[in-house]
Amino acid sequence: MTSGTDGAPVEFTPSANFQVGDGPRDIGLCFAGDGFVAGYGDPKALGWVSRVVGRTPLQEADLSAYNLGVRGDSSADVMHRWRTECPPRWKDRGERRLVVGVGSEDVAQEITTARSRLNLANILDEATTTGISTFVVGPTPQLDAQVNAKLAQLSDAQADVCARRGVPFVDCFAPLREHDQWQSDLAAGDTVHPGQAGYGLIAWLVLHAGWLRWLQLAA
Repeated sequence: MTSGTDGAPVEFTPSANFQVGDGPRDIGLCFAGDGFVAGYGDPKALGWVSRVVGRTPLQEADLSAYNLGVRGDSSADVMHRWRTECPPRWKDRGERRLVVGVGSEDVAQEITTARSRLNLANILDEATTTGISTFVVGPTPQLDAQVNAKLAQLSDAQADVCARRGVPFVDCFAPLREHDQWQSDLAAGDTVHPGQAGYGLIAWLVLHAGWLRWLQLAA
């Protein structure tokens, strides 16, 4: 195990694979994260979460989805919060699944990349060791070049954490950094959170990054 610049460990043991049991499927799906998960800034109040859930063909599975996004939450906040907020929503569900979306607030709060990486790893490892399947949606670019340099580094770190565990990771940073519609959406708002069009772009990336394979609703 190695350490980052602030002493936080950055190498981890890969997690075990999640297995779907036999019988009728009853999926409890929690989305934990920051204001992007909450859909802040979307005039339609859908964000990317509701768009993704709405376009997920369930076939014969039952799905209960819960948006637990909180504006202003860092990876440290989510690391502590999911432990208490998710279990009541998973009660009596046959499958427990967790989607994590953090990053922007880590940069805003000047949390080091090593610490952010460790926080995400702790979430994924704790979830997996208790039979919860995980999926990670990475941070999105902003209009500030200096902030983007830090977000790019964080996105790469999150991708590496997920790759070591076989956890699906959606890179939202690289595809959107130079995207005209994304930049226009940010410019029309607070320059950080997108509007309706931008959240639609995030939803598209999620849906085309192994979403149905992760839910085991498609081959």
